[in-house]
Amino acid sequence: MDNRSFAVNSNGIQGKKSKRGISGSTLKLIAIITMLIDHIAAVVLEKIIIRSGGFSDIFTRAFRDGDTLSIIYLLMRAIGRIAFPIFCFLLVEGFLHTRNVWKYAFRLALFALISEIPFDLAIHAEAFYFGYQNVFFTLLIGLLVLIGIKTVSEKLDKRNAVLSTLAQVIIVVVGVVVAELLKTDYSGLGILTLVVMYSLRKNHVISMLGGCLVLTMLNFFEIAAFLDLIPVWLYNGKRGLKLKYVFYIFYPAHLFILYLICYFMDIL
Repeated sequence: MDNRSFAVNSNGIQGKKSKRGISGSTLKLIAIITMLIDHIAAVVLEKIIIRSGGFSDIFTRAFRDGDTLSIIYLLMRAIGRIAFPIFCFLLVEGFLHTRNVWKYAFRLALFALISEIPFDLAIHAEAFYFGYQNVFFTLLIGLLVLIGIKTVSEKLDKRNAVLSTLAQVIIVVVGVVVAELLKTDYSGLGILTLVVMYSLRKNHVISMLGGCLVLTMLNFFEIAAFLDLIPVWLYNGKRGLKLKYVFYIFYPAHLFILYLICYFMDIL
C-alpha cells in the first residue's frame, strides 16, 4: 500500500517520526506471508481433507481424534487471520498519505479484475464463480467509502455536523450493502473494519484493536488477528522498501500457482 513516512505523535498530530521499529514494508511482508500460509491451507489442504471425507467434521477430527492434517489445517488458517487486518491498516495509511487517491482506487479496481479468475480457480476450481469475490473488491469498496467519508467531513462538518454525520453513516451503510451483495471476501465486516480503523487513526494500536474487535464480532475464529497488535505497536510510520506492487502482483500469481498445484495433484 502507499503508506508514506508519516506517523502520529503523542498529541495525536501527524508528522514525521524517527523512532526505531518496523516499517510499512515489513508489515506488508508479514501480511503476505501469513496470507500465503492461509491460502495453502484453504486451497490445497482443504481439498485433500475433502477427498478424505473429513472436512465437515474437521474440528472433531482435530480436537477429539487428534488428526494431524486437520490440526495443521486449522493452525494455518488461524495464522492467516493475521493478514487481512494488516492490509486494512496499510490501506488506511495509504489513503492518508497517497498523492493521488483515485490512482490508488484504480490500481485496486484493476487488480480486483485481474485476480478474480485466479481466485475463482483456486478457491472454487471454476474460471468464473460469481458467488464469492476476491479481497481486492473489499479493499476497493472500503477505499471508496473512506473517500466519501473524508469528502463529506471536509465539506459539511463546519456547516452542519448532524447532516455530515448522517451522510457519513449512509456512505458506510451503502459500502457494507454493496460488499454484501457482491459477496466479497470479508464482505460488509471488512468494510466496517476499515471504517473503524480510519476513525481511530490517530493511534495506530487503538486503530488495529478496533479493527480486530469488529472482525471477531461475528467470527470468533478471527481472534488470532489480535496478534497484529504487536507488529503495529512496533510500526515506526515509515514506508521502508518500495514494495508498492508486490502485493498486487503476488496475490493473483500465488493463487494461480496454488490452483496449478491442485490440478497436477488431481485434487480439484
